[in-house]
Amino acid sequence: MTSHSIPRPVVILDFGSQLTQNIARRVREMGIYSEIHPFTTSITQVRKMEPLAIILSGGPSSVFEPDAPSVPAEIFSLGVPVLGICYGMQLMAKLLGGKVVPSDVREYGVTGFHREKKISPIWSVFPDGDPVLMSHGDSILHLPPGFVSTGHTKTTPYAAMENEKEKLFGVQFHPEVTQTRNGIEFLQSFLKKIAKITPNWSLTGYIDRKIEEIRETVQKDHLICALSGGIDSTVTALLCHRAVGRQFTAVYVDNGLMRDGETQAIIKDLQSLKLPLVVSHSSDLFLKRLSGVKDPERKRKLIGRTFIHVFQKEAKQLGMPKFLAQGTLYPDVIESVSSKGSSSVIKSHHNVGGLPKRMPFSLVEPLRELFKDEVRIIGKELGLPDHFVHRQPFPGPGLAIRILGSITPERIRMVREADRIVREELDGTDTGKTLWQYFAVLLPVHSVGVMGDQRTYENAIAVRTVTSVDGMTADIGEIPHTLLCRISHRIISEVRGINRVVHDISPKPPSTIEWE
Repeated sequence: MTSHSIPRPVVILDFGSQLTQNIARRVREMGIYSEIHPFTTSITQVRKMEPLAIILSGGPSSVFEPDAPSVPAEIFSLGVPVLGICYGMQLMAKLLGGKVVPSDVREYGVTGFHREKKISPIWSVFPDGDPVLMSHGDSILHLPPGFVSTGHTKTTPYAAMENEKEKLFGVQFHPEVTQTRNGIEFLQSFLKKIAKITPNWSLTGYIDRKIEEIRETVQKDHLICALSGGIDSTVTALLCHRAVGRQFTAVYVDNGLMRDGETQAIIKDLQSLKLPLVVSHSSDLFLKRLSGVKDPERKRKLIGRTFIHVFQKEAKQLGMPKFLAQGTLYPDVIESVSSKGSSSVIKSHHNVGGLPKRMPFSLVEPLRELFKDEVRIIGKELGLPDHFVHRQPFPGPGLAIRILGSITPERIRMVREADRIVREELDGTDTGKTLWQYFAVLLPVHSVGVMGDQRTYENAIAVRTVTSVDGMTADIGEIPHTLLCRISHRIISEVRGINRVVHDISPKPPSTIEWE
């Protein structure tokens, strides 16, 4: 998006929370433009952004740690409404003269929030005892001068606070997640009633702007795109093809780690979109390089490097085009920045940082300001069918991170066949429509079983089912017992080498959706 088309933002200063992206997405869903920046962003830089409001995110640190993430206290005197969330609230209290102490009882999980009387109207969205998600080990003992308590929980006397005159607010809980029942309404009240922000963000005209930008960038040169078959790279390819026509080529690398029949389906879909397509069948190379590798981070990085190796080989066959289009999204950009700051890195990302430093391409990234749901909207506008736009997320490293331990053709076969059965039983059903993702994971354990009166000592499959709004948090996906039994029976009966099936019933957090 060109700079003149970007409105004044709500600036979110990131202290490393795994939920910071949720805040930005919730704000954008209200039609208000938001940007995430590291907590190290200077006051001068913040002023230049002319923020309409500032939100301080949560984070994994304690304000007592040496070199704990912080901001200058001047951030609270810019004349801009500020909301501190979790760590952001504790930091606000500490910097403005309050006292924060380690909690006697740490509070993790959903609890009831009880608002106080005689406070500003924005808190009225919370009925007494309303559920909120808490996740903290420190608490505020004394509020800063000028602040009043606006709510408490059973174990936290100051679960929220405000200085209404200075437009400074803090919440110990996370309003950006669905577990806080009225959290989104609270964020909306803060932004619209306190900060007086009117909607300023929409995707209208985005496609035309990006097509024009791509044309201006590429001029008469050639542009290629690394295609995975997912929504991000496909929308990127469609935008690029519309922009430069015959000067564009898409390259799909078959790594041998896709689900059953998926490569064939992806090629068919891409060809139906009339994209100029080159397919590189490179599964043997990927499997050779993955041989004996068990560590999940090594798998991810090795797959990324091999992909680049294959892609550059194909690019040479095309005369080494000057420009490379990549389906980088805003969360990818945020994660790549956070990995150098205060975030606790959970796993490396396959889009950002996977390219070598001395890359012979100039990057074209038309989606780097967008979140996934915004990309889906663009995809529909470009004519992608619903089944493509709303297909389940699938990780860049493919089945390699759904096989715990080493990768072999036999282990790929087992997880691929088990995954096919899970999808066959859930695709198109009422239960399947309630789920965000459902898939099979091959575990690195063997267990004793009995099959045909014979002792077996074979592999175990975990069936993972989750519900979610955005993938940032997820709840356990409930399946009727009879359906779960049928899935188990089919996997054990039809997949050679499997004698045990378990159902993963872990929410995110504390688990992640993928196992690696």
